[in-house]
Amino acid sequence: MYDLLIAPFVDFEFMRRALVGSLALALAGAPLGVFLVLRRMALSGDAMAHAILPGAALGYLVAGLSLPAMTLGGLAAGFTVALASGLVARATILREDASLAGLYLVSLALGVTLVSLRGSNIDLLHVLFGNVLALDEGTLKLLAAISTLTLLGFALLYRPLVMETLDPAFTSATTGAGAATQLAFLALLVLNLVAGFQALGTLMSVGLMMLPATAARLWTQRLGATIALAALFGIISAYAGLIGSYALGLPSGPSIVLAAGCVYFVSLIFGATGGMLRSRPKRRHLEA
Repeated sequence: MYDLLIAPFVDFEFMRRALVGSLALALAGAPLGVFLVLRRMALSGDAMAHAILPGAALGYLVAGLSLPAMTLGGLAAGFTVALASGLVARATILREDASLAGLYLVSLALGVTLVSLRGSNIDLLHVLFGNVLALDEGTLKLLAAISTLTLLGFALLYRPLVMETLDPAFTSATTGAGAATQLAFLALLVLNLVAGFQALGTLMSVGLMMLPATAARLWTQRLGATIALAALFGIISAYAGLIGSYALGLPSGPSIVLAAGCVYFVSLIFGATGGMLRSRPKRRHLEA
């Protein structure tokens, strides 16, 4: 058991770096994922993850696989798409989800095209799927900084975010802070998607955020417990995914997301508050 569960992290520094980076993503992404589920924005989070690709691709064209350039480019693209989708929703008959879907599809195609202009297929795979085993010291510091900033920002936003999630009309009418809260929440979301992009790529970065949060929602109805459980599921998924990839020779990023998917499917069946077995209507006594 030691050789399988502990030795890889003791013997190999790249495994330790991958674990630390994945844990930072899990801790920061858990509260954001829970609120995305509660606000029915799960697919919006996925769309935003794809929307950062053109900016990261521009950073790659300018400076190659440079962490600062691709990070700044991803941030700029993410904020641009978020603001543009809001403007389109206000200026046309389209709702925000429809405008965001259109923009993210264009962004994804544009990003892949930009990377293909200069890079190889290996570079394209790195941008799309990341490489959590290749995290260096600079990337770990970035992930730690974004994780810390996210948790601090979330602590400040918690009360107005809960109010705005439960009753946005009341919050807007009484405090006028609804739009500011929404913008701050989107800013934290973009930051974490950019951080996740460094490790898991643009196609996978939202997986470690959404799957544990969705699974946690099936076990409890208490908000604080849901956030804590989502973080725990994310940590378990990161560890199990890395162990599985090491033992079976599988790609690490997809293995982490697949581990989170296993937690999600188990929760779908056995979840204490919303699982399939718990949701079945009970038969009355002596009823056929």
